[in-house]
Amino acid sequence: MYHNFVLKNSGMCAEHHNSNNMVKKSDIIEATESNKTQEELHPLIALPDDSNLPALTHPGLHRYLQEISHYELLSREETEALSVRFHEEGDQDAAYRLVSANLRLVVKVAMDFQKYWMTNFLDLIQEGNVGLVQAVKKFDPYRGVKFSYYAAYWIRAYILKFIMDNWRLVKIGTTQAQRKLFFSLNKEKKLLESQGFKAEPKLLAERLNVKESEIIEMSQRMDGGDVSLERPLRDDSDDEQKDFLTDKTATVEERVADMEVKERIAVVIEKLQSRLNDKEKSILAERLLSDDPLTLQNIADQFGISRERVRQIEANLLKKMRKFFEEEVPDIRCFLDEAVDHWQK
Repeated sequence: MYHNFVLKNSGMCAEHHNSNNMVKKSDIIEATESNKTQEELHPLIALPDDSNLPALTHPGLHRYLQEISHYELLSREETEALSVRFHEEGDQDAAYRLVSANLRLVVKVAMDFQKYWMTNFLDLIQEGNVGLVQAVKKFDPYRGVKFSYYAAYWIRAYILKFIMDNWRLVKIGTTQAQRKLFFSLNKEKKLLESQGFKAEPKLLAERLNVKESEIIEMSQRMDGGDVSLERPLRDDSDDEQKDFLTDKTATVEERVADMEVKERIAVVIEKLQSRLNDKEKSILAERLLSDDPLTLQNIADQFGISRERVRQIEANLLKKMRKFFEEEVPDIRCFLDEAVDHWQK
């Protein structure tokens, strides 16, 4: 019931998305403190001689503020009593009163975020209302936490998620850490600059306790806008952005060369095996060349020797392999350095 109520009262948030006007704090306070009856309501857009309500240019917001100003605020004792009723009995009327009495709290919290969302202030209010509903559902009145503090957390979380999901066509933050960094980065930059420091990524990372790479990545996301791959390079050009993207996949020549190297190595390894004893063959096949290598102890148990002895045999085998490959394929030295380093790890 209370969920339907919030959706009904915030439904007008989908209207008038082209308004770019910032909402002033005085406008909110003055409009929401009105206690006039329905008959005394002023027009949606205030006339010049209207001295009681601000002349808001957004009629949907004006109407919404008028409506929520008629819901009575609750004392702390009343809030606790209603919370207990809903928690214990699932009383929908109690939930309705908790939601309706805190709609102005949603507006107050949303004002802190309107600089990040200039499209329509009612979008933020609508998301905050959903957060308020969730707060009522999850609030535990026996923990000694004031409901308004708890609700503000949920309201802020839903508004924050909405902004992050809709800031750009491509999301710039999907984790909680990225969302926190999104709102902290510019604030920390301005703080450092006001103190005479240059806001370098390394310094910002230390101040915000994150990796330097995360600072660089978030800065690039925030500073760069979305560009369509079908967008022309210039107004008079038929070339599109996607035509100049770098192809990071291997070329045909690289794939053929890689296949030839693997075939050559396979021939050399097969030739090498004829010169190895049983222990060395087992280590080569079951440790060095296996996708699921056995441990040193597994090999030791197989031949009834110590783990240290297997390690010594493996070290000598790697030296023998290096020498044999250098003799058979002189130009493979660079590849051997990488391969032996990998095996030794």
